[in-house]
Amino acid sequence: MDPVRCSKDLIDARRQAALAGVELLPDIGIVGLGTGATAAFFIEGVARALAQGKKLTGVATSEMSRKQALDLNIPLLQDDGPWDIDLCVDGADEVSDDLDLIKGGGGSHLREKIVNQSSRRNVIIVDESKLSPRLGQRWHVPVEVVMFGHGATARMLRQFGEVTLRLHNGAPWRTDNGNLLCDVKVGPVHDPAHLDAELHRVPGVVETGLFVGRTDLLIVGSTSGVRMVERARLVQPL
Repeated sequence: MDPVRCSKDLIDARRQAALAGVELLPDIGIVGLGTGATAAFFIEGVARALAQGKKLTGVATSEMSRKQALDLNIPLLQDDGPWDIDLCVDGADEVSDDLDLIKGGGGSHLREKIVNQSSRRNVIIVDESKLSPRLGQRWHVPVEVVMFGHGATARMLRQFGEVTLRLHNGAPWRTDNGNLLCDVKVGPVHDPAHLDAELHRVPGVVETGLFVGRTDLLIVGSTSGVRMVERARLVQPL
């Protein structure tokens, strides 16, 4: 993991990326609400858009995002699904040149992946510190595992790299789903899709933080402005 100090410039870059995501909101529709510091700026923007007359309903990807949305009077759909989500805007911990992602720094990647899969368009908003040529250069891969036998699961995961059980206040971190998190330090990933498939083969693994081929548009905020990258082409800076 490569933590980055949250300077004023960094916070401003995240806010600008989020504001660019807000500009993509439909006038009427269902919106996936991501999780994390950058996504929180987007959720604030959704609330402003509602106040200005847009007709939007959200699907929260975490209890944290749910609380923020409800505090801002954003109407939410039930957790059950299925949903027909027009646009999902979320952050990421690391983004490769191929627009593949590592997510799960906040432990919400299972719900984020479900909402991502249910969305017609997925937009990822980040600051430029999250960019890497290959995944795994800055971040480990979060892997959500069931409580039962988690030690055995962790031992099997060690074939992929160093494994650390994530803790919170000295106790195992529990996700919103009641599961545990193993952070796997895999190093640069040359084939994220293959690694994702192999991790899923380990009994006890619920979901990984690898998001492969799930980004339609990347919005990157920096001190020099905002740029957008689609899957196959670069969009000129705003």
